[in-house]
Amino acid sequence: MTTQEPSFTIGIEEEYLLVDLETRDLAADPPPELADALHDTLGSQVTSEFMRCQVETETVVCGTIAEARAELARLRSGVAACAARFGLAPIAASTHPFADWSTQRNTDKERYNEIARDLQVVARRLLISGMHVHVGIENEPLRFDIFNQLPYFLPHMLALSTSSPFWRGDNTGLHSYRLAVWNEVPRTGLPPKFASPDEFHRTVDVLINAGEIEDGTKIWWDLRPSARFPTIEMRITDMCPRLDDTVAIAALYRCVARMLYRLRRENQRWRDYSSFLVNENRWLAQRFGTTQSMIDFGKGAAIPFADLADELIALVEEDADFFGCRAEVARIRQIAIEGTSADRQIVVFDKAVTAGESHDAALRAVVDHLIEESLVGCDVEQPVTPPIAKQTEVAGKAS
Repeated sequence: MTTQEPSFTIGIEEEYLLVDLETRDLAADPPPELADALHDTLGSQVTSEFMRCQVETETVVCGTIAEARAELARLRSGVAACAARFGLAPIAASTHPFADWSTQRNTDKERYNEIARDLQVVARRLLISGMHVHVGIENEPLRFDIFNQLPYFLPHMLALSTSSPFWRGDNTGLHSYRLAVWNEVPRTGLPPKFASPDEFHRTVDVLINAGEIEDGTKIWWDLRPSARFPTIEMRITDMCPRLDDTVAIAALYRCVARMLYRLRRENQRWRDYSSFLVNENRWLAQRFGTTQSMIDFGKGAAIPFADLADELIALVEEDADFFGCRAEVARIRQIAIEGTSADRQIVVFDKAVTAGESHDAALRAVVDHLIEESLVGCDVEQPVTPPIAKQTEVAGKAS
């Protein structure tokens, strides 16, 4: 019997870091009035995050990519307008170029305080932000069947999103240092495969009954069946400063999910490869973004990422037409060729140093670049970033 086609609704969560426009450092303790202003403007669609210097937004459940894009633009604009009233600005990047995690504090909520107590220094280092995409698949057995096949594509999504090359003032050499920090947290990484929804629920119940977690929201895999909604939540991606890049990746993820549904409808499946191999591509994405190659396991060869992007676009062409998002999916080719935010941040830093700026001034130039990029296409005035005195030192500069 043919399973009814899922709705494939889409929802996107973004986490922003709040920057002090005077110092370009993170706002370690934003005024409580900011939270009131955000709630008045965006209601329950904006919430606090683990660190006080972060806020999270959630779109409504969207039926189209155009609707999701409009939601994201409205949410970014609302956060930026509220933050500007307090001399702050959001950056849609996964790490701040020079902030020091040791000077930051977690938000004073019971859930976050419990995480801080449980994870200790691992939690205190979580000065990172991510982008999560939910796709609605109402039938649970179908949801888990597609869930088991999706991890192959996660490294590709990560590569397209990378925006965290700097950490505490240093170029880490990684395009996504966020993932290196996140990997220290338990119950992260690629998800295991489950033979059935019942097996998944029994597995989670072991941890719940043992008192290790209270529910599935404390399972933080790169991809997970949502504990709250009938969705599959992709969590591997960095934040994208460019709104168009966020939309492109979300559109691609949605199309890949439907492509896998189409295969099932035709009694086919995506090729199954070991987590060992997929983890290798995950590392390549973390290290190089789109600038190098990834492994095509079927061919047994390393393939330039730009070529893989073309293959992905062709693979989901029917689904992009179905959802009316051909242009958004096609954008991944541009990302693959031009590079990601990580590449642009490094270019901004290197240009500033070449022009004679100090290391610290170059890092502040990267912050200004991120502030500007995070609001492109959001229909909001760019915040005015005042010049910083030459003698100002970067508070989080690593020794």
